[in-house]
Amino acid sequence: MKITKLELFKVPPRWLFLKVETDEGITGWGEPVVEGKADTVAAAVTEMSEYLIGQDPMRIEDLFQVLYRGGFYRGGPILSSAISGIEQALWDIKGKFYNAPIYDLLGGACRDRTRVYSWIGGDRPSDVGAAAKQQVEAGFTAVKMNATEEMHYIDSIGKVEAAIARIAAVREAVGKEVGIGIDFHGRVHKSMAKIIAKELEPYRPMFIEEPVLPENNEALKEIARYTSCPIATGERMYTRWGFKELLAQGIVDIIQPDLSHAGGILETRKIAAMAEAYDIAVAPHCPLGPIALAACLQLDTCSPNAFIQEQSLGIHYNQGSDLLDYLKDPSVFAYQDGFVRNLTGPGLGIEVNEEKVREMAAIGHQWRNPVWRQEDGTVAEW
Repeated sequence: MKITKLELFKVPPRWLFLKVETDEGITGWGEPVVEGKADTVAAAVTEMSEYLIGQDPMRIEDLFQVLYRGGFYRGGPILSSAISGIEQALWDIKGKFYNAPIYDLLGGACRDRTRVYSWIGGDRPSDVGAAAKQQVEAGFTAVKMNATEEMHYIDSIGKVEAAIARIAAVREAVGKEVGIGIDFHGRVHKSMAKIIAKELEPYRPMFIEEPVLPENNEALKEIARYTSCPIATGERMYTRWGFKELLAQGIVDIIQPDLSHAGGILETRKIAAMAEAYDIAVAPHCPLGPIALAACLQLDTCSPNAFIQEQSLGIHYNQGSDLLDYLKDPSVFAYQDGFVRNLTGPGLGIEVNEEKVREMAAIGHQWRNPVWRQEDGTVAEW
């Protein structure tokens, strides 16, 4: 079997889909994208396709090695995301060839279902108590919200108190048994992160996420002294080499690699295995589309330290199109009691509605994240 064609589709709300075709008629789908940089990643995939045409799609490890190491410069969000989407599509082809879900080719299932959580509150969190209660009534057992708006290196206690009040409102609305993920989104610098982390203690968050930017991961050791809350990070980290030092230092409790950024399905399975050796949990990052979510669930199903899965249904980014719009059978992602059952179809376990994909690709998108500024005019983290 040989790869014959790679075709890219930039579809709303902010996604990039890849279709890989073979001379035996088996096709695979992947989701190679950096949010806000879809055209840049598409260019990287197109460059890589020059090598891939004519290659055997079953040789996934070898193709990964060539794409990752063969260009001399390696890593980073653009190149890693391009490889990730290609790798997902290759696994989809391989699974369809063997008529098996991908997790069966990676050791088999170690669970029957995967817990999922729902986003509430948007970029600038508001009305979170009512939103959390609504999601719990819909069956979710965990929610996630942004901790705060933008914050300066040293900021007001008023902003801290407002953030804590919102989180307190969520805990009051949902009770003690519902998990609450608090995403700092890298918006908070070390000095303020220590204060907020300490103040959050009484509300027992499920985790605090990216309390500082990943380039400042060394600060996590100090932040951990101020809180017993599990600390999570990793959505902006790439490949096992990017995670190596973080895992070895033992300063986080949960890693959140993104299967459309970190290197794909097998690469993230290797990262998860490294984390397991350090007694660290995995909660894959996935605010993206159905192909990325299917890839995550394939990983979750065969990774014993995966404990919860992010998913984008109804997320504030999804304006105009949503997760289920591009599937022939949306019921594969039917959430029940806060869980989703293992996908059982071959490959990724989903059937992409190609007609819908082509229709929406004609519309496309130019999604960009906003640029935020502090009151003094300096650029703030979004």
